[in-house]
Order: sequence, then structure tokens, then C-alpha cells
Amino acid sequence: MMIKNSYPSYDGFYMPSEYDKHLGCFMIWPERPGSWGKDPGRAREAFAKVAGAISESEDIYMAVSHEAYQNALDMLSDVIPKERLHLFEAASDDAWARDSGATFVTDESKTKLRAVDWQFNAWGGEFDGLYAHWDNDQKIASLIADKVGAKLYDAEHFVLEGGSIHVDGEGTLITTKECLLSPGRNPGMSKEEIEEELKKYLGVKKIIWLPYGIYNDETNGHVDNFCCFCAPGEVILAWTDDEDDPQYERSRIAYDILINEIDAKGRSFNVHKLPIPKKPVCITEDDVDGYVFEEGEDTREVGERLAASYVNFYISNDSVIVPQFGDDNDKPALNILRQCFPSRKVIGIYAMDILKGGGNIHCITQQIPMVTER
Repeated sequence: MMIKNSYPSYDGFYMPSEYDKHLGCFMIWPERPGSWGKDPGRAREAFAKVAGAISESEDIYMAVSHEAYQNALDMLSDVIPKERLHLFEAASDDAWARDSGATFVTDESKTKLRAVDWQFNAWGGEFDGLYAHWDNDQKIASLIADKVGAKLYDAEHFVLEGGSIHVDGEGTLITTKECLLSPGRNPGMSKEEIEEELKKYLGVKKIIWLPYGIYNDETNGHVDNFCCFCAPGEVILAWTDDEDDPQYERSRIAYDILINEIDAKGRSFNVHKLPIPKKPVCITEDDVDGYVFEEGEDTREVGERLAASYVNFYISNDSVIVPQFGDDNDKPALNILRQCFPSRKVIGIYAMDILKGGGNIHCITQQIPMVTER
């Protein structure tokens, strides 16, 4: 059911934090050759490992094409208990469930579940979008909302991806100017008008704008690759001490903003610095040879630096699922996150084959909040 004449905040709904209790996690099985290569097998292995780790404490709702259904069933059945796997057929243009899927909201009592259907335009539409056709992705939000029995708010006038926002569930939202003020998103709207949309649809009271995200992030600096909440009044920020790294200035500016800000409840922030990989992760010649790009699709070049970040993790009910890159900072990043999430297991999963598609673990997942009625 589509709700067209109201807004979540008007109806008493808001977006909970990711560290609140989940009903499950929504994902999309990878298939697009321009993201996952001629043979998506290695990417699918990585997706299955992520889904398997998440399924230890919550259900997995996986959308998959008709053609790849049996492959997904075979691979996922090996790592996910039968009662936790909800596999369903759906056409999609790519596998970035965080961005093309619905954003879920609940009422204050966590009784009812609803969802928001934003406009998705492949991270910039005709201005600087990453592929030319996204009709199937635009339908994904309604499919997953229907699958979990959630009424859907119509926000298709407003371009937004789930990876461009992080909330604390207590009225505060963090985003980046680089993304939400991009000419490819909502060029006819002012910063104040964009804030009003976020408040109406997500039930937030205060929005903190960081200027930039991770260097060379093709999503125009999604905040979920750069900075996120780990508790009320606490954020994790991607960091480097290398002043020659182009990421240094971006992170330093964000840090200065955060330590001088307060959240919607009037709390100052405790900022946890999480290192980026010590060695930049770049596209190789073998990687480029493996892709098959469609006309109008953004391509990759040998030596192109990828936006590798340990901040791109998923918080499940009992764990934190963290990308690993075979880098010297892999283990230090896990140790820092164990301090940030003392009540959860911190699980590292080698995620280079997800990163080469353009994002990482948080990008391919979308939490579905726990409610008592559906």
C-alpha cells in the first residue's frame, strides 16, 4: 500500500538507528557484468559470506533474478539456516540494496513497520549517474516493502540513497554536502528544503553536514563510507595520519566539525578515528579486463583508486560485519571496532570483490527494524 497524502513524522514514525534491534536484512544477489565482471562467482561468494554472518542473528531477505535464482539458492542454503532465508525473484539493475531499496521507519513503540520509497537515479541521473538505465532498481523499494508487509510512503519526488545518510535514532542525522547538494540529486532544492524533506520522512530534528566523504567515492561522497553512529553521541570517522594522502584534509575537516557540534539531544560527540587501509586500493589491469560495461555506464581505469574504508560495515543484532582488504590496517580496524561495540562480535570478511563493484558491506545491505506487528 502506497501512502501519498502524509509523511512518516506526521504519523509518528521515524528511522531507528542501525544498532537497534532488526527483524532482518535486505540484500540483492549480484549479477551486473559492469560491477561484478564476466564471472560474478567471487562476488557472490563474498555476498554469501556477508549474508551468512548476518543470518546468525537475523533473517535475510534476498532479491534475485529468475536466471540466477537456483545459483543463489544453492550458495545461500550452504551458509544460511532454512528458516532465516527468504529468497524471492525480482528484477534489478544492480545489487546496491542500501541505495535502491526502501528506508524503513517505525513508530515510537516499535509496533508498526513502514517504509520510504525515494527516487533512485543511479547516483546522479543524466548529470553524473553511474549507469544509463535504472527502471528495475526504482521498483525495488516497493517489492521489499511488500515482502515484509510494510506500508510505503511515496517520496519519489526526492532523490536519495540510503548510503547518503546515517541516523542515531534520537533525532540526529549525518550526511555530506558533496552528495546531497550534488547537481545530480535535487538541483532545484536549497539546502534548507532538503533538510525539511529529511525531517518529514525520517523524523529527525537536527542534520549535521560534513563537506566531503571518502576521496574518489563515485557515489559523490556517501556518508556511510566515511562516518557513522555507533551509539548516541558517538561516531566513527574514517581517518589517516598521512598528510600527503588526499583523504587527510577531508577527514581533518570533518573531525573539527564533529568535535564542535552537538546532537539533537544537546550531547557533544565522542569521535572514534578508524584508519583507512594503509596502502591505497587500486584497480588492476586484470580487474579492468574482467568487466563488461554497457553503453552509458561509468567505466573503470587501471590504477584508479577505490574508496576503501572500514567504516562501510553492517551492524547486525549480535555482530558487526567489517570489510577486510588484506591490508596492514585490517586487524587494527577490527580492534578499534571491538572497543566501539563491546556487546557485539566483530567479524572481518575479505571484501575486495565487493569493493571492486564500487561499494562495500554496508552498501549491499539494508536493515529492517524489528516491530511487534506486521
